[in-house]
Amino acid sequence: MPTFTDPARDANEAYEALRGLAHATRTVEDPSDTYAVIGDLLGGMRSLRQVLDQLATVHLDHQHQVTNEARDLAGGAVEALSAADELHQAGTLIDQAHERLNAAMGHSGRIVWNPQEPLTERWVGIVFLHSEEADRVLDLIDREGAEAGIEHLSGWDYGSETTDAAMENGDVHDRAPVYAGDRQAETGDYAMTYNPQAGHVALYRRHLVRPEDALDPPAEAPVPPRRSPAARETTPRRGAGRDKSWFSHPGVAAVKQTRGLSL
Repeated sequence: MPTFTDPARDANEAYEALRGLAHATRTVEDPSDTYAVIGDLLGGMRSLRQVLDQLATVHLDHQHQVTNEARDLAGGAVEALSAADELHQAGTLIDQAHERLNAAMGHSGRIVWNPQEPLTERWVGIVFLHSEEADRVLDLIDREGAEAGIEHLSGWDYGSETTDAAMENGDVHDRAPVYAGDRQAETGDYAMTYNPQAGHVALYRRHLVRPEDALDPPAEAPVPPRRSPAARETTPRRGAGRDKSWFSHPGVAAVKQTRGLSL
């Protein structure tokens, strides 16, 4: 079990878990399990990215308090800076790997492993943002397009864990909900609905289940709250500049802590 306070123990446990997964995937009895495995690996990869950034920060914070093996302060600072730079470079490569793994998950999710077994399509809720939190994403969509918004919101998707939570909360739909005035964009297995005037944005993911496992969706999904005209006039949209909370996804820290995905 993770300690959430001891980095060395938690790193060792993550290593042992990956060793176990490497052994378990040598033979996969049910190939449909690969979709859930890829989803969990995506969540783990996002956590690994966070870990690398935080380790780099530790090296930067202590660069003036360490020495190298020759007990030289200047040499110690150089080593700390170099380590931090390499950790940041590793994080950049993790981002690239995440994109490829996310694409692989999309393709894997469209495979019917047993063509004789009919499957039912459902859409599970990943995240719904409103007001200021939504404004950040709406600004991103304005600047970089809908695909950038989908990619950002996918940071809330932790694979089977997110699917299970959606099932428990009844956030499962026969199609991605679209309300009056909403716009919609799809990429792979994701569908995003957003409304700049109402000030909300949501992300859903396609999920295929056996008919006997399909939940009957509610007859009518609840309509999200809307901002009053006065609020739209007096509440400015946040600017394009990124701050610390934007990088770590607003509101996701609590979710990560609950699910054991942050330090």
